[in-house]
Amino acid sequence: MKSIAIVTDSSSGITQAEAQATGVTVVPIPFTINGEEYLEDVTIKAPEFFERIVKASSMGTSQPARQTLEDTWNQLLKEYQHVIYLPITSGLSGSCANAIEYAKAFNGRVHVIDNKRISAPLKISVYEAVKMSEQGKSVEEIIRYLEDTKSKSSIYITLSTLKYLRKGGRITPAAAMIGDMLKLKPILYTRGENFDKTAITLTMPQAKKKMMEYIKNDLRTEFKTECDQGKMALLIAHTAIPDTEIEKFKTEITAEFPNMKILYVDPLCLAIACHTGPGTLGFGTCVCNYL
Repeated sequence: MKSIAIVTDSSSGITQAEAQATGVTVVPIPFTINGEEYLEDVTIKAPEFFERIVKASSMGTSQPARQTLEDTWNQLLKEYQHVIYLPITSGLSGSCANAIEYAKAFNGRVHVIDNKRISAPLKISVYEAVKMSEQGKSVEEIIRYLEDTKSKSSIYITLSTLKYLRKGGRITPAAAMIGDMLKLKPILYTRGENFDKTAITLTMPQAKKKMMEYIKNDLRTEFKTECDQGKMALLIAHTAIPDTEIEKFKTEITAEFPNMKILYVDPLCLAIACHTGPGTLGFGTCVCNYL
């Protein structure tokens, strides 16, 4: 019997194709558009998703069903001694807390880790757990590492429009209308809990510059030790931004951070895009010891 199976949800940004190639299991986070439920990469793909949300009057996200998680874990436990499940941070969803409760029925063989991460930082945690398992690390060693490094990341995102936050009920229609009329580009920030507003800019170039300033400050202060050791990676995430624009941003980052690697340049998962819409740009940094 194999030792450890690594499972995550689609908030990690790991596609079903990537999961199959790396041996990871990805549980889709359900979301609704005009009351109809979809599963990313299973019942809907990104191009159709962005076509639908333009005309949608309402959108929302939910949690993987208990039966879905239990069926997934039971299937894996036929081949593996243990399952490590890394879901979306508990700061943004009740999914993690519920999964912890569900896992109690599995007699210590399913380990749900609140890694306090989402998107590319969570993807790093998942792939580091895979790498550690391949190196023969024990369940206890992997869990301890994930717990010890969960606060070693920061993400900043800027939105091109506020109307999708309005559709999801996250802000009032009036606030969204005023923000879009003034063409405001808010910058949101998270360390694994809720996204908090850190700044408001008027243009995307201003937002990019501000996000890079924030990351530089994080690397000089909180993450200085890891940065000096070459253990911090840079991450870019976005929703439906043209490749040419992303490549330009990547070039700008390379010029500003010449001694750091950009580990991932990925689309944000559709469950996040439900709330942010197209044109969202994220920039972050995360500790990385095994990739």
